[in-house]
Amino acid sequence: MEWFTKSRLFDLARQGQRLTSHRGGHSALIFICAFRSTRSHSSGNYHGINLWVYRNRHFHERRPPLEAGFWMSLQLILSFVLVYAILWAWLKFFEKRPFWTLGYEAKNALMQYGRGFLAGALMFGGAVAILAVTGGVVFEQGDPTQQGFAALGGVIIVLLGWIVQGGAEEVLIRGWVLPVIGARYKPWIGLLVSSLIFALLHGLNPGLSVIALINLALFGVFAGLYAMREGSMWGISALHSVWNWVQGNFFGFEVSGTNAGGGTLLNLKETGADWLTGGAFGPEGGLAVTIVLVIAIAVTLFWKSKAIIQEVIVE
Repeated sequence: MEWFTKSRLFDLARQGQRLTSHRGGHSALIFICAFRSTRSHSSGNYHGINLWVYRNRHFHERRPPLEAGFWMSLQLILSFVLVYAILWAWLKFFEKRPFWTLGYEAKNALMQYGRGFLAGALMFGGAVAILAVTGGVVFEQGDPTQQGFAALGGVIIVLLGWIVQGGAEEVLIRGWVLPVIGARYKPWIGLLVSSLIFALLHGLNPGLSVIALINLALFGVFAGLYAMREGSMWGISALHSVWNWVQGNFFGFEVSGTNAGGGTLLNLKETGADWLTGGAFGPEGGLAVTIVLVIAIAVTLFWKSKAIIQEVIVE
């Protein structure tokens, strides 16, 4: 698997005047983790991020979906934009390379983003299908003003926030941590370390279980392999964003233990055992998602067709 050892992401990481050492990487990463940890203690929602305008956990529930979707989207954007800013400054003043070398080259960007968007929706849809077949979900009768067509405006606008949030986590972990460590040491070390860091960054989320932690690490492995094989961050950034959006605002589940504001098109409720459905953490904490992630990892590793994941290797 040449794409694993010679991924374009490693070439891009080497374009700076200096390659971040493990000590320098610790400094930047600790700062970002401290920011997220501090926010998590103040809110307990939205992946450990809170905005000063949100003092009430049920802020979104009291407002029309369009308004709630706007505020949640703004919350996500303002909260996660710091990740982009820190990485931009680190690359400019320490590594001395442009931001696009994190895996955001213009070539094939639209195709890769669209493919990732579709893959994310299909993957989470597959997990829901497993739950449906096993009797793990049922339709829940909720507030008619917060679901279905009435919530369409909020569901669409909150996608902007998920795009920023999902992209921020990916650019930090798969765009920077993985290639820097992989280029300095070995690709498998970069993949392993980045996957563990990704799982630990969600360690303060409410409802976390052993299965949830395993799934977070598995998602990290899958996302790393996807980015390495594609040689780009566009696809996995889209996949991560749409995964969260579909989970919270299409099906109405908890997103890694947190409530998604802006309404939901469908309103599903887990009814099976927590080990299958994920319980309070949402489907990401159950074996249905584990099955999907294991299949996705196998497909990424062994599928030969470029129609699924394009191999971008620069000779």
